[in-house]
Amino acid sequence: MKMKKSVVAIVMAAVVAVGLMGTSQATFAADPIKIGEINHYKRMAAFAGPYKNGIELALGEINDAGGVIGQPLEFIYRDDQGKPGEAIKIAEELVSREGVAMLTGTILSNVGLAISSFAAEKKVVYLASEPLADGLVWEKGNDYTFRLRASTYMQAAMLAEAAAKTDAVKYATIAPNYAYGKDAVAAFKKALTALRPDVEFVAEQWPAVFKIDAGAEVQALERAKPDAIYNVTFGGDVAKFVREGTTRGLFDGRHVYGLLTGEPEYLEPLADEAPEGWTVTGYPWYDFEEGANKVFVDAYMAKYDESPKIGSLVGYMTAQSIAAAITRAGSTDMEALRTAFIGLDVDTPIGAIQFREQDHQSTMGAFVGTTTVVDGKGVMVDWSYKDGASYLPSDEEVAKLRPASN
Repeated sequence: MKMKKSVVAIVMAAVVAVGLMGTSQATFAADPIKIGEINHYKRMAAFAGPYKNGIELALGEINDAGGVIGQPLEFIYRDDQGKPGEAIKIAEELVSREGVAMLTGTILSNVGLAISSFAAEKKVVYLASEPLADGLVWEKGNDYTFRLRASTYMQAAMLAEAAAKTDAVKYATIAPNYAYGKDAVAAFKKALTALRPDVEFVAEQWPAVFKIDAGAEVQALERAKPDAIYNVTFGGDVAKFVREGTTRGLFDGRHVYGLLTGEPEYLEPLADEAPEGWTVTGYPWYDFEEGANKVFVDAYMAKYDESPKIGSLVGYMTAQSIAAAITRAGSTDMEALRTAFIGLDVDTPIGAIQFREQDHQSTMGAFVGTTTVVDGKGVMVDWSYKDGASYLPSDEEVAKLRPASN
């Protein structure tokens, strides 16, 4: 259950981006380097709040260590209400009026794709910190967009690897009806059938995001009589699905795989109603006993007096990655910054990651484990960390998926 020690040496007192050294924050004479952060702070507060906390924790460490290229780093936060059109308006304002060095943020994939398109058109660097749709780095990828989190393809492949080891043959899927959900189901099918050509998919359910009719969805899945279920719902939708499915016995005697279900943002609100025995991706912050993961968790809890979420880690790594890119570029010149992100290595709480040259996807991995209830709380057990670099398609496949230049 314990993660193996990283082979990458990380200075435990800092855990910040590569090469950040200097005097204290109070000695800065230069203007701050501004980063435009666009997110769904009200609509998805359970994720966006901890995410912002993670950014602020990293910023404090970075600026206390001397900032980047002799300047303090500053994030300008804007709320897009989860609407692509609003996000584009905000991006335009941040670039033209605030003079930000680059853009970052978003959770929902449709919003991330909108900002990515804006970035390509305006030639502005955009670090998509959270949106998971594969199109961000493949079919709709462009020269100015980079992605931090492990994609739907990567995490689905991790779950497919576990599923392939069981005797389940008939699968049903349930996923939100937009880019992230579509990609997640397609990726799971592709990965699982490659490992187990004998499996078949007997039902697919596509509830509108945050508008699930859990009773109807559970009935439809039960009618299909699957051996296993692949769940991609999240937020309030997964809570409703779990409760309704448990009440109706949908999960009894079936293997269930949950993309993101093990993340504290979604598992903790279920308390003792959390599902047991599901194979999920998540974030077992409560089990870290040593190393950089433990340092991050302790620092976060000391600052905020609350436990971290996966969003906290993503926010922290977002600030780390941006600081590392600016340091490597040696300036905030847009082309220098874009070039700096290509092949960028960053030391993080989970170890070293790299933003790949071939598709701008980082090699950040994910934790995979099994859900259970301990002391009235949903947790992950028997978990392991999966290196994202091991769950990406070959360079030849990426070349077919991604436009040569955009």
